[in-house]
Parts: sequence; structure tokens; C-alpha cells
Amino acid sequence: MSVQSTSSRGATWRNWAGNVTASPARTVSPSSTDALAEVVRRAAADGLKVKAAGTGHSFTAAAVTDGVLIRPDRLSGIRSLDREAGTVTVAAGTPLKVLNAALAAEGLSLTNMGDIVEQTASGAVSTGTHGTGRESASVAAQITGLELVLADGTVLRCSATENPEVFASARLGLGALGVLTELTFAVEPEFLLTAREEPMSFAQVTSEFDQLVTENEHFEFYWFPHTDGCNTKRNNRSTGPARPLPRMRGWIDDELLSNGVFQAVCSLGKAVPATVPGVARVSSRALSARTYTDIPHKVFTSPRRVRFVEMEYAIPREALVGALRELKSLVERSDFRVSFPVEVRTAPGDDIPLSTAGGRETAYVAVHMYRGTPHEAYFSAVERIMTAHAGRPHWGKLHSRDAEYLAGVYPRFEEFTALRDRLDPDRVFGNSYLRRVLGD
Repeated sequence: MSVQSTSSRGATWRNWAGNVTASPARTVSPSSTDALAEVVRRAAADGLKVKAAGTGHSFTAAAVTDGVLIRPDRLSGIRSLDREAGTVTVAAGTPLKVLNAALAAEGLSLTNMGDIVEQTASGAVSTGTHGTGRESASVAAQITGLELVLADGTVLRCSATENPEVFASARLGLGALGVLTELTFAVEPEFLLTAREEPMSFAQVTSEFDQLVTENEHFEFYWFPHTDGCNTKRNNRSTGPARPLPRMRGWIDDELLSNGVFQAVCSLGKAVPATVPGVARVSSRALSARTYTDIPHKVFTSPRRVRFVEMEYAIPREALVGALRELKSLVERSDFRVSFPVEVRTAPGDDIPLSTAGGRETAYVAVHMYRGTPHEAYFSAVERIMTAHAGRPHWGKLHSRDAEYLAGVYPRFEEFTALRDRLDPDRVFGNSYLRRVLGD
């Protein structure tokens, strides 16, 4: 083994939610591209599959292997910063929170982000992590270049002009094409966002949905099941000055209420499901408006300490209101007890073959259940609504779809699978999840 790698045997890996585990033959933490390439070559020679795992914020078995598990801990950090080109190049295992802090220290920012910062850069893009936005949403769509270790240990550099056919797909590759070792993102001078959060009725937010999306750079909302209450959030660029949330107000809202009290509420709902609707009604009425202005990563992202499992579907934006009304009706006529709000975001269409927003204006509907609470019946019922609207499941979140279904909702599905056949014909990077969603 290269001196640039550390290795262990028999260690069990678990994802963040605790619903997925893996028992690889060996776990390796390379610190360089060359060391990672050596790991892949040796694994292939030993007849072992290879998967890379980030921080485990996916809910699927995408990273599971009984072969060699590559951990990103030592493949982290900023490799270069090009202000003139407006790009930053990072090692693939760099956590997004580290990337955001490093960019802020340089007066720079990504254009858009998801709402969680614990993922690694490679894990986030490989599973299609996204925020919400009128013109931008997906993290993968901000990539301008990447470095990929292929199944034979070859290192391939890709961009719109260098190996463009691989670049097109590898920006969101599910770990099926190779192991990402380096990513280059477009960045811009740091800017300010004014966030306006306020409660709104379900009827109002659905009737005004198109207007709210059109009039705001970033719009999202949460609907509280068992109620008619929603909480909306509008983020728009501001000339300043910065007016962050007062420290105590931020702590009360984001730590005490959104994490501490919410944890207690979820625990109560798990123990006594009958309490969930009543608590939801009280919680939705307790919402209050707030407005603040800050740098992007402090507005886009928020701490998530209450553990849950999640399913999210991307549907055509024009189908959102109808689908959400169906979901509300489902909850009202069922025995489901749902303590987590339903999250709705939007994205413009992009040109990435397996992007959930590929080729169409998109709305996302995410449903959650507290970890350890039965979720299967609720998720299955929601999934039936979403697939009736040509829904595409988030690649890193729970779903039951297979390659036959996915080929029907992704026009460029065969383009991706043909590239996979060329780059990894022996399925060195294969596992049961990829077999289900991509086929043999």
C-alpha cells in the first residue's frame, strides 16, 4: 500500500441516518490522486469492488460495498484559486462547510448551495444535491472541471473542452463512472442575500406559487402536515448593509427551536403518534416572520441535528401545485402521523444527463420521517403521487424506482449507461443500488 494511504480491515460504515451500513473488506483513506489510483488498481487486481463514501448524508445504499471503501478524510482542501477565471479547485473529499469558509475568507462564494453543509464536495455533486433558485440550484451545474480515476487506475481530466462527453455525465455520476478526486467550481465575488421568512397559508402559497417563484431569486416553503400552515423563505441579492440575525434570536430559532425543541417533539410523536397532529397545529401557529441580510452560506444553509430519513422527488414545475394538493389530501384522509414538514424547492432546467432537473423546469417535494419511525407506507403513498407526474427521485434519498422506470423519465438515460459501459465494463464501481437504478 502506498505511504499516501491509510488502511483498515473489518470496520463497519454507517450513514448519517443510521439506516444503511456496510462491511467492506478494507477501508482506505488515500491522501492524493496517485494513491487513490493505486487503491483502485489493486482492488481490481484482487477482484474487489470499489466505492467511495463521503460523510454519509445519503439515505440510499449508493456507497455500500463489501470490497474496498474509499474514505475522503485525507483527500481534502483547496488546491488552487483562480480569481481571473472565477474558479476554485478542491480535493473531492473537501466538506462543503470547509469550502464555504475558505471561499468566504477570500471574499468569494458559490452562486447557490443546498441547505446542509456537512457533505463532501464529491458526495454532494454525485447524488445531485441542490438548493432552490430561479436561475441556479444544482451544485453539480456549477462545476467547470473535474478529475476522475477510472476502473483501470487511469486518471482522466475533464471539462467542457477536455473529454467533454465524460464531463457532461461525470458531474453527476452516482459513483458509477469512477472516483472523483478533484472538482473545479465556478465562483463569484461574495455578495449579500436578504432572507425574508414568513408564515403563509397553504391556500395562498399554492395559489401564488408561480408568482413567488418568478419574483424571487430563491424561493422555498415548508408545509406542515395536519395543518393549513406553511413557512415561506425568499432569498434575494442585496446591496446591504449586512444585518445578520441577532445572535440570541438565531440561537433560539435555529438551535433551540429547530433542533432542541423539535427533537423533543419528534421523540414524543414517535412514542405517542396520536399527539402529532395537535403538536403540528400548535407549531405552525407559533411561526413568526423574520428578515435578515448576510453572506450566502449563512443564508442558504442551516444546522440539521435532528436525524431523519428522507425521500425527495423532482417533478415538472407546472405539476407542483396539483401534486401537493394530492399529498395534502392523502395525509388528511389517512392514518399517517407526520411530524416533519414537507419541503418544496425549485430549479431551472440544466444539461446534465442524470440531473433531476435535466431538460425541464423543476419543482422538488421532499418528505421526511423521524429516524426510527415507520416511514415505508407514507413514503410509498407519496411516491405513487410523484411517479404519476413523471417524478424523478433524488439519487441520494429513499425511493423504490428501478432502471426501467428511470429510463422512461430521463431522455438521456441511455447516453449515461453507454458511457458507463465504456468506462467501467467490469463494474469495478458497481453495487446493488447501481444495479437497480442503472441496470446490469
